[in-house]
Amino acid sequence: MSYLVVLIVDDPDDCAGILDAWSEIGVSGATILDSTGMGRLKKAGLMDDFPLLPRLEDFLEVREEPHRTILSVVENEALVDRMASIAQHIIGDLDEPHTGFLFVVPVLKAYGLGRK
Repeated sequence: MSYLVVLIVDDPDDCAGILDAWSEIGVSGATILDSTGMGRLKKAGLMDDFPLLPRLEDFLEVREEPHRTILSVVENEALVDRMASIAQHIIGDLDEPHTGFLFVVPVLKAYGLGRK
């Protein structure tokens, strides 16, 4: 079975180290997105201005310090565990504030991974 590993990193400077370490243990690819959490929007006082159903343009108008969200599909649970361990070694205990958030979702089917 494959797994989708989603890691939201609080400090964007930590991404390079995480990606390098993941690559060394056999992670063949990842997608990195800029992202912002609800807490940061509230802290910046921007949530009051956001509509109930925001459009993409509403988010693009706001520029604050982003998180990074890393997405990677891997083939086994042992690799998932190693990825989580590496992430916590680099960014700290994920149960502590301002480190990050990691979750894993089983992937029932995946197309385009380049694996035969």
